Amino acid sequence: MKVSKRFANVDGKIDKNKQYDISEAVKLLKECSTAKFDESIDIAINLNLKAKHTIRDTLTLPNPIAVANVRVLVFAEGETVEEAKAAGADFIGSDDLIEKIEGGWTDFDVAIATPAMMKKISKLGKHLGRKGLMPNPKTGTVTQDVKKAIAEFKKGKQEFRANKQGVVHQRIAKSSMTEAMILENANAFYKEIMRKKPSDLKGKYVLSIALSSTMGPGIKVNYQSFSD
Repeated sequence: MKVSKRFANVDGKIDKNKQYDISEAVKLLKECSTAKFDESIDIAINLNLKAKHTIRDTLTLPNPIAVANVRVLVFAEGETVEEAKAAGADFIGSDDLIEKIEGGWTDFDVAIATPAMMKKISKLGKHLGRKGLMPNPKTGTVTQDVKKAIAEFKKGKQEFRANKQGVVHQRIAKSSMTEAMILENANAFYKEIMRKKPSDLKGKYVLSIALSSTMGPGIKVNYQSFSD
């Protein structure tokens, strides 16, 4: 496979067989983020999970990532509709939105619902569940306080989850951030993953961790180098 000269240059800086301390990995990431745009920095954590285990929650990072035009949908009726409008929700409705989603529309990033709406939208599980968009009390997307929820997601609150292979893949920073900011976000995310460790899990929990930028190679990270 042919690679660009830019990629070859940054790839040569990384020892593929080495697990770097997190601070060293972040420094390398900054050096390797040489694209002409503000690259995203992602973390991939491979967890030793059983089929019965679910890792899913939300987190606002210490240094939130500026996300342009987060599209928030709110399932609501009555007075809550006006609250959602005032809070800046992009799409608000009830039966009309349900029908639209059943038709295949999912052009939004976050779906929030009041508890009273859950019975109506339960049938949307097959449409929204596989995309990670189904409202869930565990992620704060089923709430009576829609104003607060909308504000949090607009300001950078993120949902994370482990896929079927036990891997959590998440954007945690932008290359324009300082090393200290990226490191703080990485440690905060790792700490949250550790907090979600299933109580009945036997053996090793974290199998491997890697950091990468949008246009850069992956960097293996020693999980023991993260701060508690």
